[in-house]
Amino acid sequence: MKKQRILVSACLLGENCRYDGKNNLVKELKSLAKYFDFVPICPEVNGGLKIPRNPAEIQEDSVIDCKGRDVTENYFDGAVWAVSIANQLNIKIAILKEKSPSCGVRKIHNGKFDGGLIDGEGFTTKRLKKYGIRVLSEEDIPALIEEMEAKESAR
Repeated sequence: MKKQRILVSACLLGENCRYDGKNNLVKELKSLAKYFDFVPICPEVNGGLKIPRNPAEIQEDSVIDCKGRDVTENYFDGAVWAVSIANQLNIKIAILKEKSPSCGVRKIHNGKFDGGLIDGEGFTTKRLKKYGIRVLSEEDIPALIEEMEAKESAR
């Protein structure tokens, strides 16, 4: 049976694309490789930002880096690019990095660069959801593994 494709934040797969040049590897993702073909994305890089780059946070409807530079356009472009990839490859699910101004699913930084979090979604998460794509965070991986195992055993 052909595996379904799934968008995954590249940093979660171990790619050093975070703002600080590091990654957020989640080893549990390996368990999902049985069910999905991963399509790694980094909307920030695909939106034109470099590695490393200044940390950025959402402030109202804009994304501002820690030096006060408005990088909203890069985040918007990265979100549009992610939707385009999902549509081209008929992808219905994404696993994105929680707390990121691009990929946050339930929480994002508060825009004050003090480590505080608020309820909210990143630019890419909002846009993917707008186009009907199910967006999960790395915190949802155990539940997705369980869901896929249940579907497999029901066959």
